[in-house]
Amino acid sequence: MKVTDLVRSLQRQPQGPLYVVVGEEDYLRDQAVATLKHAVLGGDPTTGETAGGADGTGGLDSFNYDLIYADETDAQEILARAGEIPVFAQRRLLLVRQADKLTARDGDILLPYLKSPCDSTTLVFVAGKLDGRLKFSQALKTHAVTVECTSPPDAQLTEWIKAEAKVLNLHVSDDAVMMLKETAGGLLSLIRREMEKLASYVQPGATVSAADVELVRGTQPGASIFDLAAAIGRRAPAEALRILTRNLEAGEAPVRLLGSLVWQYRRIWKAKDLVGRKASESELIRACGLPPYRLKAFLAELKYYSDTQLQTAFDLFLKTDSRLKGGGAGTPGRELERLILALCAESAPPQPIQAKGTIVPPAAPPVAGAGRTKPISNLRTIKTFRPSAR
Repeated sequence: MKVTDLVRSLQRQPQGPLYVVVGEEDYLRDQAVATLKHAVLGGDPTTGETAGGADGTGGLDSFNYDLIYADETDAQEILARAGEIPVFAQRRLLLVRQADKLTARDGDILLPYLKSPCDSTTLVFVAGKLDGRLKFSQALKTHAVTVECTSPPDAQLTEWIKAEAKVLNLHVSDDAVMMLKETAGGLLSLIRREMEKLASYVQPGATVSAADVELVRGTQPGASIFDLAAAIGRRAPAEALRILTRNLEAGEAPVRLLGSLVWQYRRIWKAKDLVGRKASESELIRACGLPPYRLKAFLAELKYYSDTQLQTAFDLFLKTDSRLKGGGAGTPGRELERLILALCAESAPPQPIQAKGTIVPPAAPPVAGAGRTKPISNLRTIKTFRPSAR
């Protein structure tokens, strides 16, 4: 079930003894955990803070709530805490974060408990991803309530932003929604953070514009991911490296920069497919999540990319993703510099894509196997993207 399904489920019936909260979106995982804490311990349903203090660190809730990390504990400690009796309450909550760090041996020890959990304890395992080959993961899928915390597809992301804006009492224009999606690279936690900043910035009752989003974020002119991808496409490595340096010096995380660049390249590939099918400007704006004032410049950049070069770019993204997360690479900044130089070397020479009064497709042939989305990384940062044919 999704987080929204979890909320509705807990409104209809009491909480169960066993849950697994899994998915790459940490914002959704935190929402699910806060919902379960509220159901078991009471307190604030949005943050999970209880009357005894944040995370239940005071009052009776401190006796009925335990937070442990799988890489700092073992199966015996989990079993011992799960078997404790609640104090002046019907249930207690045991939260095990980073459940993917449990060893296979500890997972096997927990298997009998998963089949017959303690009725007075709600045990929640939280992880970005679980290894489906392990018996422990398979048993969780069978016996626990699974709360999936994956990113919503692009079509649903707009509705999610508007729903979150209502919670913050924001009126957000369509251009602002598109800008939020672009600046945050589709990451929900970052989108939410930008909206919280906007809620403090705009006057009550005012409508948030795309200009407000750019101003609040504080991005230097000419230093966005849009500008970085354009510099790469034009084979301007010096300019691209300057933009990269600006972002790194501003405190942007290298992995997030990589994810945002992948987001932009996916949009480029989608736009090329739409242009090839002679889509209208309104279709391009809607499908690619572009502010209307950026459409002309965005279309002008498409001539620099062929399908083959885009495929090569995603292979480079995968290798950089592995080096950044594998710990065997040099400094993250140096890895991104290496990626930028490789992408600039692969960029295509200009090829006109506009005829008089019309938009014509790029000269590159279509990619075989169009219509499939194939994961090529264990995290959300990298996915091979191919536009779906209609």
